[in-house]
This record gives sequence, C-alpha cells and structure tokens, in this order.
Amino acid sequence: MSEHFALPGFVNAHSHAFQRAMRGRVEGGDFWAWRDAMLVEAAGLTPDRVRHFYADVFGEMLAAGYTAVGEFHYVGHRAAFAAIEAARQAQIELVLLYAAYARGGLRRFRQRSAVEYLRRLEELRATGAHIGLAPHSVRACPPAWLEEIGRYAEREDLVVHVHADEQPREIEECIAEHGCRPIELLARCGCLGPQTTIIHATHASDGELDLLAETGARICVCPTTEANLGDGFLPVERVLERGIELCIGSDSNVRIDPFEELRELEGIARRRTLRRNLIPAEQLLVIGSEEGAASLGLELWAGVEVDLGHRSLAGIAPDEVPAALVFGCAADVIRWPSS
Repeated sequence: MSEHFALPGFVNAHSHAFQRAMRGRVEGGDFWAWRDAMLVEAAGLTPDRVRHFYADVFGEMLAAGYTAVGEFHYVGHRAAFAAIEAARQAQIELVLLYAAYARGGLRRFRQRSAVEYLRRLEELRATGAHIGLAPHSVRACPPAWLEEIGRYAEREDLVVHVHADEQPREIEECIAEHGCRPIELLARCGCLGPQTTIIHATHASDGELDLLAETGARICVCPTTEANLGDGFLPVERVLERGIELCIGSDSNVRIDPFEELRELEGIARRRTLRRNLIPAEQLLVIGSEEGAASLGLELWAGVEVDLGHRSLAGIAPDEVPAALVFGCAADVIRWPSS
C-alpha cells in the first residue's frame, strides 16, 4: 500500500478566527452568557492583532487539512484587510465573508446603512481577494438591508452566508418582530437561493427546511461549536430526506479538526434515528471538501495527503481508509497540503 493517501483539501466554510483565543474557557451557563464573553474578546481586537493571530490560526487549519476557509468577519472594516493579509501569509485559500451589521453587537461591528456596507465590501473586493456577502443574522439586519444585499448578490454573482435558527430565543424574537421565522424572513427578502448558505439551522422547522430544499440553499453545520455552546442538534435526518446540501465549519474554533466535525455530523444522525451509516464515509469526505468549496464559490483549492503509516491507520485495508479516516482518526494523520 502507498505510504500516502491523497484527498481534496478540506474546506472550512465558517470560521470566526478570533474566537480561537477563547478555547478551553468556561464562559457561562448558556449561549447568551458565552456571547457576552465573546463580545469582550472582540472589543480588544486591533488590525495588528488580527493580522498576527489569524495567521497562526489559519496555520493551524492548514496543519489540520483545511486548505480553504470562509472567514465570517464582523470585527471591523480595517481588521478585514488584516484578515486578508493573514491568509496570504499563512498561504490558505480565503473567502472573506464580510458581515453586514445594522444593530446590536458592538459599535465597531456596524455600518450606518446597507449602502455603506456595500461600499465597504467593494473596497475589499478591490484587493483581489475572494469576498462573499454575510448579513450577520436577522437580529442584526432589518428586512430592507436583507433585500438590498439579496439584490446585490444576484447582480454580482456572489455567495451569501447568514446565521439563522441557531437558538430558540432568536426564533422567538424574529416571530415577535416580523411574524415569521428567520429562514422564512430570508426567503421573503430575496436572500435565499442556490448561492445562500445558512449557518447552523439547528432549530429549523420542517417548513423552513422545505424552503431550503426548494431554493437550493445549503446548510453549514459546525458540530464542535454547536456542542460547546449548547445550541442543540441539527435535524440531520430531515435535512437528508430533503436532499439539502451540507458543509462544515469550525466556527468558534474550540477545535480545529475536520474529521471531528464530520464524525460528529454522522454521530448526530445516529443518535437521533438510532441507526448507523446514514451518511457514507465517502459522502462525508465530500461534505468536508467539495461541498464546502461550492458554498464559498471556490473552484480551486489545494489537496492534502494522509500518512498511511500513522498508528491510527495501522492494519487498515485500502478500501476501508475513507471510513477509518472519518470514524477513527484525528487531524494529526494529515501530512501536508499538496498541489
């Protein structure tokens, strides 16, 4: 058997690199307490810290087999340029998902209007970097902003990423304000289509999942973060029944390991259905690579090689390597990115 096993590089479709600094902390009793601690961390960021810290985090991603990343960036316009520089330094393929933020959060997150948001986004596009649109959430962006962003995305053929249905309180607030659930509001505002990726969708209703299937939108699942924050479980079996495409993200970067994300995705499906092998290993590897690239609008990204001499793969038959990787390995089996 060959000493190495080549794979397409993994694609991390949803990252907040700065939150890697919070790994291992006990930040309170629920998501909202964690969010308060996260905002304190975000408040201390400078472009210089972003440039250096993100380069280290992106380097960790490369070592783990992620050769492309969608950085969902909401921590300031000047820091966005620093994030682009950090990715170039680390030599990882970056899609900067520049967040629109009208209300809530910190002042540094916000733009005064959708027009200002798009003007700033154009400045980032002028750097030559891959840029995507990212209305942070229906909490942060009112309908008028969502409509403007949806029109721009369609006109410019850009991807749209948005957090939705991560927490029950978010859904309750959306119903109280708009009379509908978050994904329903995105559809109403023209922000749901084949270029849209919904981040989490943990508490999506059957009706919302039907909307995703009808429009060709995707879901990015971030199982290690969703577990860490107490978000809940994506209804994987209902997603699979509808043929909705999935990809993965490391999100808060409490862990940086694509095998762990993929293993937990199948694990959630098994726990919910009391069945095994709902997503074949080969399909999980596609979810971790090609589907993530499609979510980010990428056509090219580096491959990786697996060390078949690693102790985690000792005695594994060649045709069982994909399953062994997903269900029995950690990211330390990755040797290096390959061209």
